[in-house]
Amino acid sequence: MKPVNIAELEPLARERISEDAWEYFVGGAEDEYSVAENLEAYRRIKLRPRVVADVPERDLSVTVLGQKLSLPLLLAPTSHQRMAHPDAEIATLRAAGAAGTIATLGTGNHFSVEEVRAAAPYPFWFQMYCYENRAVTERIIRRAEAAGAGALVLTVDATFPPRRERHIRRSFRLPPEVELRNLIGIGLQDHLLQPEHGGMQAFIATLRPFLLTWDEIDWMRSVTSTPILLKGVMTAEDALLAVEHGIDGVIVSNHGGRQIDGTLATIDALPEIAEAVAGRIAVLLDGGIRRGTDVLKALALGANAVLIGRPYVWGLSIDGEAGVRMVIEMFRDEIYSAMTQLGVADVKRISRSLVQR
Repeated sequence: MKPVNIAELEPLARERISEDAWEYFVGGAEDEYSVAENLEAYRRIKLRPRVVADVPERDLSVTVLGQKLSLPLLLAPTSHQRMAHPDAEIATLRAAGAAGTIATLGTGNHFSVEEVRAAAPYPFWFQMYCYENRAVTERIIRRAEAAGAGALVLTVDATFPPRRERHIRRSFRLPPEVELRNLIGIGLQDHLLQPEHGGMQAFIATLRPFLLTWDEIDWMRSVTSTPILLKGVMTAEDALLAVEHGIDGVIVSNHGGRQIDGTLATIDALPEIAEAVAGRIAVLLDGGIRRGTDVLKALALGANAVLIGRPYVWGLSIDGEAGVRMVIEMFRDEIYSAMTQLGVADVKRISRSLVQR
């Protein structure tokens, strides 16, 4: 039977990938309360439909950081997509580009940003961590810029290793066919990748994330004119600091519940952040989005657009590029239908009046 929603994709995805890969993608930190809360929080937000509304056409398009998207949904960075499908990030970017939206490639991808860009010439953002020192970080920035990244997405909530107990129990290790090609040739200890020196696991063990401070973010802002978003902002205080330090946008994110357990759901953290920045920078959100109505709730509470992660990985594992495209179109159809039922003609006009807690 053909799946008709995201929930029906999960069991199909589980059948197609290894148990280790499944545990990697679904897992969160410690008791995984935050993973569950990201989902449950949407159920506490109720919609307020307007009736007898003139909605002969619905406009789903939005503009984020000067880039027009066909719908208010982007693809979040997800590492090690090769564990889901051999085409990995190439399939993901092709699907996003064909659908008129943006995929965020990542430092932790299998294929290098140059390889993905050559195979899929579509707009993209590039997510990055900061490793070792400023020289290494700047080399990552220059590679992303040279490949044409429309924005740099700096993950700020993963400086320290998390306690993902699923991974600890299974002694999770990347399978040998999964590589980290964005980290090759930038000044790290590449020689360790040779089998006689320990291979991929030895290389990964040497990676030392650079401790992020606002001084480092100021430095990063000074060496690039590419728009920068901070991914992992969960408070109004940090959002205001992002504005103060010249950042172009924030992504309200708790890393899918994968870094620290017991946080607010991202949709619950969103309103104070949107209110604090008051339109001065872009505000996006990820975490727990499984329905078109979830997207509209996030827009109503102040997001300019949202990003999805796990849902498109399920699509990727099921049918590669076509599977990712299927997921995007599921969301598009649900958003379109919900706008009709809610009396909303243009997503750009959605306001807080659409929802009630």
